[in-house]
Amino acid sequence: MTKTYVGGKLGKFHGHGKGEYLKNKSTVMGMVERGGNIRTTIIPNERKETMLPIVQANVAKGARVSTDTHGTYRTLRKLGYKHGKVNHNIDQWKNGIHCTNTIEGFWSHLKRGIKSTHASVSKQHLQRYVDEFSFRFNNRDDPAAMFSRLLKQISA
Repeated sequence: MTKTYVGGKLGKFHGHGKGEYLKNKSTVMGMVERGGNIRTTIIPNERKETMLPIVQANVAKGARVSTDTHGTYRTLRKLGYKHGKVNHNIDQWKNGIHCTNTIEGFWSHLKRGIKSTHASVSKQHLQRYVDEFSFRFNNRDDPAAMFSRLLKQISA
Protein backbone atom coordinates (compact mmCIF):
# COMPACT_ATOMS: atom_id res chain seq x y z
CA MET A 1 0.00 0.00 0.00
CA THR A 2 1.38 3.37 -1.01
CA LYS A 3 0.40 6.59 -2.68
CA THR A 4 1.70 8.51 -5.66
CA TYR A 5 1.29 11.89 -7.27
CA VAL A 6 -0.15 12.33 -10.76
CA GLY A 7 -0.50 15.30 -13.09
CA GLY A 8 0.41 18.93 -12.81
CA LYS A 9 3.28 20.75 -14.38
CA LEU A 10 6.61 21.01 -12.62
CA GLY A 11 7.17 24.65 -13.39
CA LYS A 12 10.54 26.05 -12.32
CA PHE A 13 10.89 23.83 -9.24
CA HIS A 14 12.27 20.39 -10.05
CA GLY A 15 13.47 19.24 -6.61
CA HIS A 16 12.11 16.55 -4.36
CA GLY A 17 9.77 17.14 -1.49
CA LYS A 18 6.46 18.83 -1.20
CA GLY A 19 5.43 22.44 -1.58
CA GLU A 20 5.52 23.84 -5.10
CA TYR A 21 6.30 20.40 -6.56
CA LEU A 22 2.91 19.03 -5.46
CA LYS A 23 0.90 22.19 -5.96
CA ASN A 24 -0.95 21.01 -9.08
CA LYS A 25 -0.70 17.26 -8.54
CA SER A 26 -3.35 14.83 -7.37
CA THR A 27 -2.66 12.14 -4.79
CA VAL A 28 -3.64 8.57 -5.65
CA MET A 29 -3.73 5.91 -2.94
CA GLY A 30 -3.46 2.25 -3.85
CA MET A 31 -3.58 -1.16 -2.21
CA VAL A 32 -2.77 -4.45 -3.89
CA GLU A 33 -3.05 -7.96 -2.54
CA ARG A 34 0.02 -10.01 -3.33
CA GLY A 35 -0.88 -11.94 -6.47
CA GLY A 36 -4.35 -10.38 -6.40
CA ASN A 37 -6.27 -7.30 -7.35
CA ILE A 38 -5.55 -3.63 -6.87
CA ARG A 39 -7.79 -0.93 -5.42
CA THR A 40 -7.06 2.71 -6.09
CA THR A 41 -8.67 6.01 -5.22
CA ILE A 42 -7.94 9.70 -5.49
CA ILE A 43 -7.53 11.27 -2.05
CA PRO A 44 -7.65 14.97 -1.18
CA ASN A 45 -4.69 14.82 1.22
CA GLU A 46 -2.30 12.44 2.96
CA ARG A 47 -3.58 12.88 6.50
CA LYS A 48 -4.31 9.80 8.57
CA GLU A 49 -7.92 10.96 8.98
CA THR A 50 -8.25 10.54 5.22
CA MET A 51 -6.13 7.46 4.57
CA LEU A 52 -6.77 5.16 7.53
CA PRO A 53 -10.55 4.80 7.01
CA ILE A 54 -9.82 3.72 3.42
CA VAL A 55 -7.40 1.09 4.70
CA GLN A 56 -9.89 -0.14 7.29
CA ALA A 57 -12.66 -0.41 4.69
CA ASN A 58 -10.51 -2.41 2.26
CA VAL A 59 -8.01 -4.47 4.28
CA ALA A 60 -8.97 -7.18 6.79
CA LYS A 61 -7.75 -6.74 10.37
CA GLY A 62 -4.79 -8.97 11.06
CA ALA A 63 -3.59 -8.80 7.46
CA ARG A 64 0.07 -8.30 6.70
CA VAL A 65 0.51 -4.82 5.24
CA SER A 66 3.65 -3.53 3.52
CA THR A 67 4.09 0.22 3.03
CA ASP A 68 6.68 2.89 2.53
CA THR A 69 7.75 5.05 5.48
CA HIS A 70 4.98 7.66 5.21
CA GLY A 71 4.03 8.79 8.72
CA THR A 72 0.34 7.98 8.33
CA TYR A 73 1.12 4.26 8.30
CA ARG A 74 2.73 4.32 11.79
CA THR A 75 -0.62 3.61 13.44
CA LEU A 76 -1.42 0.48 11.41
CA ARG A 77 -0.12 -1.85 14.13
CA LYS A 78 -2.35 -0.18 16.71
CA LEU A 79 -5.29 -0.77 14.37
CA GLY A 80 -4.61 -4.53 14.29
CA TYR A 81 -2.49 -4.95 11.16
CA LYS A 82 0.87 -6.73 10.83
CA HIS A 83 2.76 -3.76 9.45
CA GLY A 84 6.18 -3.72 7.85
CA LYS A 85 7.79 -0.97 5.82
CA VAL A 86 10.48 -0.35 3.27
CA ASN A 87 12.54 2.81 3.25
CA HIS A 88 12.88 4.13 -0.29
CA ASN A 89 15.02 7.02 0.98
CA ILE A 90 17.89 4.58 1.51
CA ASP A 91 17.14 2.63 -1.72
CA GLN A 92 15.45 -0.17 0.20
CA TRP A 93 12.85 -1.97 -1.91
CA LYS A 94 12.49 -5.10 0.21
CA ASN A 95 12.67 -5.57 3.96
CA GLY A 96 12.36 -9.26 4.82
CA ILE A 97 8.92 -10.36 3.63
CA HIS A 98 7.80 -6.77 3.13
CA CYS A 99 8.05 -5.09 -0.26
CA THR A 100 6.09 -2.56 -2.28
CA ASN A 101 7.33 -3.59 -5.72
CA THR A 102 3.91 -4.60 -7.07
CA ILE A 103 2.22 -1.30 -6.26
CA GLU A 104 5.28 0.70 -7.34
CA GLY A 105 5.22 -1.17 -10.66
CA PHE A 106 1.54 -0.30 -11.06
CA TRP A 107 2.29 3.40 -10.45
CA SER A 108 4.94 3.19 -13.17
CA HIS A 109 2.47 1.67 -15.66
CA LEU A 110 -0.18 4.24 -14.73
CA LYS A 111 2.12 7.22 -15.23
CA ARG A 112 3.67 5.91 -18.45
CA GLY A 113 0.22 5.05 -19.78
CA ILE A 114 -1.12 8.50 -19.07
CA LYS A 115 1.92 10.17 -20.58
CA SER A 116 2.07 8.01 -23.71
CA THR A 117 -1.60 7.31 -24.42
CA HIS A 118 -3.46 10.25 -22.99
CA ALA A 119 -0.66 12.88 -22.93
CA SER A 120 -2.32 14.60 -19.96
CA VAL A 121 -5.39 14.23 -17.79
CA SER A 122 -7.50 16.67 -15.79
CA LYS A 123 -8.07 16.35 -12.06
CA GLN A 124 -11.79 16.20 -12.82
CA HIS A 125 -11.44 12.92 -14.76
CA LEU A 126 -8.35 11.42 -13.12
CA GLN A 127 -10.33 8.82 -11.13
CA ARG A 128 -11.68 7.43 -14.42
CA TYR A 129 -8.18 7.03 -15.82
CA VAL A 130 -6.98 5.41 -12.61
CA ASP A 131 -10.00 3.07 -12.72
CA GLU A 132 -9.13 2.12 -16.31
CA PHE A 133 -5.59 1.13 -15.39
CA SER A 134 -6.82 -0.69 -12.28
CA PHE A 135 -9.29 -2.65 -14.43
CA ARG A 136 -6.48 -3.62 -16.81
CA PHE A 137 -4.27 -4.70 -13.91
CA ASN A 138 -7.04 -6.74 -12.29
CA ASN A 139 -7.76 -8.53 -15.60
CA ARG A 140 -4.13 -9.06 -16.60
CA ASP A 141 -4.32 -12.87 -16.37
CA ASP A 142 -6.93 -13.16 -19.13
CA PRO A 143 -6.48 -10.27 -21.57
CA ALA A 144 -8.58 -11.97 -24.26
CA ALA A 145 -11.66 -11.78 -22.02
CA MET A 146 -10.99 -8.21 -20.93
CA PHE A 147 -13.23 -6.60 -23.56
CA SER A 148 -16.29 -8.73 -22.72
CA ARG A 149 -15.74 -8.05 -19.00
CA LEU A 150 -15.56 -4.34 -19.75
CA LEU A 151 -18.86 -4.48 -21.61
CA LYS A 152 -20.47 -6.29 -18.66
CA GLN A 153 -19.17 -3.59 -16.28
CA ILE A 154 -20.58 -0.82 -18.48
CA SER A 155 -24.01 -2.45 -18.78
CA ALA A 156 -24.24 -3.25 -15.05
